[in-house]
Formats: sequence, structure tokens, C-alpha cells
Amino acid sequence: YTPRRIVDYMVDEALVAALTERVPDGDKLEDRLRYLLDYEDACDDAAKLFDRADAEHIVRAIASLRVLDPAVGSGAFPMGVLHKLTLILRRLDPANALWERLQRGMAGTRAKAAFESRHQEDRDAELLQISNVFETYRDSDFGRKLYLIQNGIYGVDIQPVACQIARLRFFISLTVEQEANDDSTSNYGIRPLPNLETRIVAADALIGVTGPQQMGFGEHAVRDHMTSLRSVREMHFNAQGRKDKLRLRKRDAELRLALAGELESNGWGHNEAEQVAAWDPYALSDPAGWFDPYWMFGVADGFDILIGNPPYIQLQRNRGELGQRYRLESYESFASTGDIYQLFCERGLKLLTKGGHLAYITSNSWLKAKYGEKMRDYLSTAHTPRLLLEVGKDVFDNAIVDTSILLVQQGHNEGWQRVPAVDVDSLADKQFPPAKRQFGSLYFGGKRPWVSLSPIERSIMDKMMDVGTPLKEWDISINYGIKTGYNAAFIVPSEVRDRLIAEDPASEDILKPILRGRDIRPYRAQWAGLWLVDTHNGFGTTPAIDVTAYPAIKRHLDLHWAAIAKRQDKGTTPYNLRNCAYHEEFNKEKVIWIELVDEGRFAYDATGVLVEATAFMMTGPDVKFLCAVLNSSFARWFLLRSAPTSGLGTLRWKKAYIEEFPVPNLGRRRRSRIARVVDLASNAVETETEVMRQVDESLFQAYGLTEEESDQIRQSAK
Repeated sequence: YTPRRIVDYMVDEALVAALTERVPDGDKLEDRLRYLLDYEDACDDAAKLFDRADAEHIVRAIASLRVLDPAVGSGAFPMGVLHKLTLILRRLDPANALWERLQRGMAGTRAKAAFESRHQEDRDAELLQISNVFETYRDSDFGRKLYLIQNGIYGVDIQPVACQIARLRFFISLTVEQEANDDSTSNYGIRPLPNLETRIVAADALIGVTGPQQMGFGEHAVRDHMTSLRSVREMHFNAQGRKDKLRLRKRDAELRLALAGELESNGWGHNEAEQVAAWDPYALSDPAGWFDPYWMFGVADGFDILIGNPPYIQLQRNRGELGQRYRLESYESFASTGDIYQLFCERGLKLLTKGGHLAYITSNSWLKAKYGEKMRDYLSTAHTPRLLLEVGKDVFDNAIVDTSILLVQQGHNEGWQRVPAVDVDSLADKQFPPAKRQFGSLYFGGKRPWVSLSPIERSIMDKMMDVGTPLKEWDISINYGIKTGYNAAFIVPSEVRDRLIAEDPASEDILKPILRGRDIRPYRAQWAGLWLVDTHNGFGTTPAIDVTAYPAIKRHLDLHWAAIAKRQDKGTTPYNLRNCAYHEEFNKEKVIWIELVDEGRFAYDATGVLVEATAFMMTGPDVKFLCAVLNSSFARWFLLRSAPTSGLGTLRWKKAYIEEFPVPNLGRRRRSRIARVVDLASNAVETETEVMRQVDESLFQAYGLTEEESDQIRQSAK
């Protein structure tokens, strides 16, 4: 469940963004709107903050506002919207005079649009009902809430039970606004609650209608049937007796059947037309396998706000079950290794009206992970991010992922990159919501990782990017270590090596020293006496190893036959290692490092030792210099802001993130001077800490940092 403080914050941000767009000179009202939305600060002084014209503009904007939660769950976000909009109306229109007038006008408009004569009679009854509501509840929130629910708040969830819970919360919210009268009044004066089946529906929000929905929209018969169908559902919303409900549901079914025929005559296939017409909003336990706001809610031109906490489910889970389900839905942000919340983000933006706003809380992995590239690019090129908060794990009880809050506006606006952004975990007080002064800005954009930086951090990053060249543009090659597929068979301790050589001296030719990730320290590695059975699959002009030429090795591997035979990482035979075209690279001087650690552990090696798959290897002409730079405080500072953390909470020093590090372009003499510290650390002439300090001081000068900026880097190393 999303905590109340998160819901309130997201609702406030979305409403302020939407209302400032929809009222004249809205940007001048922003601070006053925030005050108005605050339960604690705002009292009964709204008249002093807003003149009559501004108040009327805001109330009118609320009357036409349409909000959707596409994964409604227990209804926390729609309820949050309901409460905050009710709060605004109570303060700006305390007597409900304007609100009542607007509701009567909207009901009259619906009556004029209906083409069935009986609908006019029902609309007359609705107008009378509106009058009765406000007469009975003139000083109550009941009329405010009732018509907010009827005209502006919607929800979708694939689980029918979630929809039922959300409806129940709305019922309770309306019930508490009523007071029972004496026994002489029908039903003790309690008004029957509305019917919410057509406001919160069970459906798959990520799949749209499969038919050519643009065909027929302009056809009068289709339009008239949809107008009439929507009118019937509006009347059902207010229906109070079982007889009226059954009558309206029967009429709903008749209109849907007729609609199917009209759709087919306007170019729809039979199955597609049936898909739309067969959806019965009153079949509460039968979710639709698709969602469309026009066919289900009568909303043709989009929502003003999409808000919620969509589910976090990897698309590759259960052998890619969800990935296969949504692969053909034309999502630009789809990545088979990605998460379903990415699809909810794209779908939500497509459901918005032009200039509408989306507010989601999701895992923050998409900000930096490789699988988030398409989503980052989609948001950058097609839409306009407005706010980003990285809020960590502490938001939810027992959370296992870091989360972020994103507010984004539908449609692209140049210059969006400098939007307010903050990583709450980086703040000294970790306050949520953070104070306005604590916000920095969003850095980068496009496919590259998105980073929340304070002003001083942004200055450091700008200088590093201006002075440095991304590591991937240096003359280097990065590869991962050797994958055996079954280390227990292919990596052996020294005593086993000695025994195999004693049995067959030729075994020595293919037993090579190997390092694991855990053996790697800053600047140097500590070999643990382990050896690789290097039955390689061939590389370059070197042929594959034939294990029959090494009988002792073959006998050893035969002891593990069941495991090595069924492994995926194998070569031409189960005795061989998988292809490794860069096998010769291990013989060159290189930098090797482990992926999952809190701080960089880059070791220099020129002995030709092999490394296994938990480590990476870099070769090239400047690797000793690069080893020193990558062990610096700068590298950790950069990775903390540009790379995702693992499930263990450590940094991920993967190739994709390492190769973005901007290495300063120094002359040969300065590179050599920095490279020499690797020998000092490797030979224990100086401590790792002292060596890092020396490199840091050289880089402060190279990047042109001020003393204040240098202190920021020093603090990050502690």
C-alpha cells in the first residue's frame, strides 16, 4: 500500500500542475494553490487568497477535470484526489452555489446530447435530484464528493477484487457525509449510494481495442449509439431501485448489441466489434482483456491526470509470460528484460489529453538500467518530464527496491532537462517531501542514465563531462571473464592441480591460474591458488582442446559428467569451455575488477592470469593510468550518481556504466606520473588510501574543480 504522505504529495503535485495549466495566469496562482491544498496550513481564509474570478476559474476547472488510476488497487490515489478536490471546493465555494450550478449545467448538456425521448424524462429527474442533494446537504461535502465521483474520477484494475475494494472506499467516503433523521423519513433520510460499476472497471489497462477504432467515430449511427449508451450508464449511476437498475442494464445490453452491428457496417471485423459490445460493466467478476476510455467511460479526448502506483513485475518472469502478452502492443519503451511499470508509463501518457500530466511512483531502476534506455528516450523525445524524486526504500514497509516519483507532461517541450529533481537519500535530513531549496535538477536525458543532482553536483558533473572523454572512446577493449558453466569441475585448488600433473605431466599445459571477483582488491589482486582447466574451444588460429589428449583431466571431468553435460555454457563437447574469441587478451597487461561492491576494486595485472565470469577485464595502451583513475574517489562519485544499485544494495560496476566515466585528457607525462602510483600501491610502498589521495588531488586540478567542489568529492570517499 502506498503511504498516505506519498499519495498526498503526488496528488498535490499533479493537481497543481493540472490546475495551473487550466486557469488564466495559473502560474501566478501556484503558491496559493499549494497553500489551499495543505490540510494543516490553510484555514478559512481562501477568500483573502483568491478573488472571485480566480475562485470561479478554479472551480470550473475542477468540474471538467478527468482523473484516471490505471492500476487502482485499493483506491488510494483516486481517494486522495477526491479528498483534495473536495478540500479546494469547500474553501473556494463554501455554500456550494457555483458547484451546484455547474452540475445542473452538465446534466442539462447530457440531456440535450441524448437522442432517445425517454432520456429527457430521466434527465429532468436528475436535475430535480441535484436540487434535492444540495438542498439536503448544503453545508456538507456530500454533493461535492458525489459529483466529483460521477464526472471526473475513474479507475481500472485487472483484478476484480481490487475494483470492489476501491468502490467500497468511495461508498464509505460518501456515507460519512450523511446523518440519519427521525424514523418518519424514508430510509432515515439517508440517500442511497451511487452505482460505481461504470466508474471503476475491471480490465487490462495495457491492451487497447484491437479494432480500427478511428473508423466509425464520425459515423452518426455509431456516435448516437455511444451517446445513448453513455446516457444509460449515467442514469444507472444514480439509479436507486432494483427495478430501475435492471431496466437500465437491459437497455445497456440492447444498445451494445446494436452497436456491434453498426461497427461491423463501418468497417470493423466481427470479432473486434464483438469484443467491444460484449463488455458488460455490471459483470463484476469478469475482467475485460482490454481497456479503452471511449468505449468504457465515454471519454473520447483523454484524461487530464493519470496517477498511481503501477505494479512492478519483470516481463521476463515465468519464462517471459508477460513479455509475450504485451510484445505485440506496439510499445516504444518495450524491453524484454524490462518491467511492466514501463508499459504503464507509456500507456498512461497515451491516455492523456494534450498537455495532461502523469504522476507515478515506481522502481527507480529505469533511470539508469540498460533496459530503461527506451523508456528514457521515449520520455525525452515525446514528452516533458516536470519533476523527479528518488525516494529510496524507506517509503514502503519491507521494500526491496528503491523507488522514484515521476511527474511528466504529455507532449514534448524543448529545454525540459533542467527540471526539479532530488535524491532524498542524498539529503542530510532525508526529509520527505524535501524542501524546495533542497531540489537540484535532472541531468542528462535521452537514453543516457538520468541523474538527480544538486547545484554543486551539477557543476562537478558538467566540468567532468567538459574536460573528460568517456572511457568507451579511449583505445580500450572491455570483456567479462571466462564462463565455465560449472566452476566445481573447471576451477580446482592447487592440490588437485598437483595430483593431475602427477598423473599426467601434460595436464600442466591446460591448467592456468585464475582469479575470481572476490580475489580482486584496489590496484592489485590476491591470487587464491586456484587453477582453470582451460579446455578452451579454440580462438584465432589456436584449435580447440581435445580432452582425450589429457587423460587425467578427462577422468577428473568425467567425475562431474552429469553436471557439465547439461550446462549451457559449453563448447564443441561438454569437456570444452564455451567460445571465447578474446582469450588471447588475458595475456596482455590489463585492468580487472569485480562488479558488485560499494567502492571500486580495480587491479592491474601483467602476468597473464585468467579471470572468471564474476570479474571484468580491460585491455589497452593506458590501462595502468586508467587503473589509477578508476580507483579514485571520482569514479565512485560518478557511479553513485549514474549506475543502478544491485538487489544487495551495492553499486554495479558493469561495463555499460563504467565506460561512460569521463576520463580527463592528460598529456603523456601526466598520465605516466599518475600511473606510477599503481606500482606504489601494488608493492605496498604506500597505502591504498594515500595513493587514492594523490590521484584525487591530480584529478581535482585536471577537472578544474573549486575547493568547495573538491570537498564534495572528498566527502563521498568517506
